Amino acid sequence: QVQLVESGGGLVQAGGSLRLSCAASGRTFSSYVMGWFRQAPGKEREYVAAITRSGGRAYYADSVKGRFTISRDNAKTVYLQMNSLKPEDTGVYYCAADPSIATFGSNYNAMDYWGKGTLVTVSS
Repeated sequence: QVQLVESGGGLVQAGGSLRLSCAASGRTFSSYVMGWFRQAPGKEREYVAAITRSGGRAYYADSVKGRFTISRDNAKTVYLQMNSLKPEDTGVYYCAADPSIATFGSNYNAMDYWGKGTLVTVSS
């Protein structure tokens, strides 16, 4: 069993930065690919970034490449550093965990674990 708790959301002006954290509980943290999704009001949830079990490889949606960085540490925390934020980055950001990187694609409804989300609002 894995529990995920996000933090770090808030209100920021366009061009600013935020760092999201996702604290995971459970003994098998290292067995999971970790990632972030977001959902804007009235829109479907969308993939943002994922990182492999070892932290050796990271993957990003085209919309955030070059601006966001995902990382993880041995203390069961996953981070999302968000720079050069845009109003279209506004939404609830969810942490996710699954044994397979493939689940972070269109099959995300099969994700093993989700956090409850943290709200990011970017003002113009």
